[in-house]
Amino acid sequence: MDTMRMEEVWEQARGEGVTVAVVDSGTDASLPTLEGRVLEGTDLTYDPKGAHVDRDGHGTSMASLIAGSGAESGIPGLAPGVEVLPVRVKNVERDFGQAQRFAQAIEYAVDSDAKIVSISMGVEELGIVPELDAALDLAARNDTLIFAAMGNTGDTDNSLSVPALHEGVVAVGAVDRSGEHVDYSTYGPQVALSAPGNEVPGQCPDGSFQPACIVEEGGTSSATALASASAALIWSAHPDWTKNQVLRAMLETADGPEGGRDDYVGYGMVRPDRVILDGEGEPGEPDVNPLFEEYEASLDPPVSPAPVPEPETGPEGEDSGESGEAGSAGPEPSGGPDESAENMADGDGGGSGPLVMAGVVGVVILGGVAAAVVVNRRRGTA
Repeated sequence: MDTMRMEEVWEQARGEGVTVAVVDSGTDASLPTLEGRVLEGTDLTYDPKGAHVDRDGHGTSMASLIAGSGAESGIPGLAPGVEVLPVRVKNVERDFGQAQRFAQAIEYAVDSDAKIVSISMGVEELGIVPELDAALDLAARNDTLIFAAMGNTGDTDNSLSVPALHEGVVAVGAVDRSGEHVDYSTYGPQVALSAPGNEVPGQCPDGSFQPACIVEEGGTSSATALASASAALIWSAHPDWTKNQVLRAMLETADGPEGGRDDYVGYGMVRPDRVILDGEGEPGEPDVNPLFEEYEASLDPPVSPAPVPEPETGPEGEDSGESGEAGSAGPEPSGGPDESAENMADGDGGGSGPLVMAGVVGVVILGGVAAAVVVNRRRGTA
């Protein structure tokens, strides 16, 4: 709590006015911690039962980490003023056509005026899914910010998953309580931001939510929910900002590794308090995406203006005869492909220091969560 200063943050912003679409296994709106926070939503599964049906509990946990009040010792969320739009896309462990359902979910979220889409899921795919690309194009045009889990295969085959590997998606990795990359968190150049994945409040082994338990390994699922909630807090504090400005502020204020970025934690651990309380994080141009400038400029018509080549100049200000593309408006990566490959080979996760987890721990205490630690390996790919 001292590091993240959440009580001070909540005095200025709680997520009011922001709708977050939670694309998952459904959301149980009857829990006290989510009372009054869950919209009707939709069920896109092959056997629809309604978006408030959650046979798995995963979606309810993610929605609670975002918007939970912590009432009656339930799961507390970082942005308790948010409205959750549940989009049910999963009702069995392996659901056919999952990637296509992600596309439908994003389209529904955009049409429902959700500002943020949180996808704490992923499916391994051989390549880019065209339907998903079309949905992401729609989201880019409608100022919708999308977060997705990198996955939990970093300690095995490190396989990438959809939708995190697509351009236009802010891919989220997981860190531990010391702010270090956790070995299971899938890594690669797609990682943009990180958030806590270990020792987070969640569902208990018996399937109950009250009192909530502490999940030892919540995975990149939990990290994605907390990153989405952080974005909601910032957008609530700055309702006139675009998705590009919210994202740029998040990147610039993240507790990151030396050099600015690596393939394990991205630009680092989310720190919404720095934006809301300290005024850090330059929002920059509203129509320039700090991560996907070229992608958005390539759309027809473009969402972002095309990057303008700038000539290199010599010591006397003369044109050197060589030109290069202008860089992104956001933070610069710490190195090129060679450096990234070296980082991946070395297995050095980078980190953001031992204090960054204190805020989330404080939220757990504030919510009255039971102190029992659940030795619960993260489930699925995220």
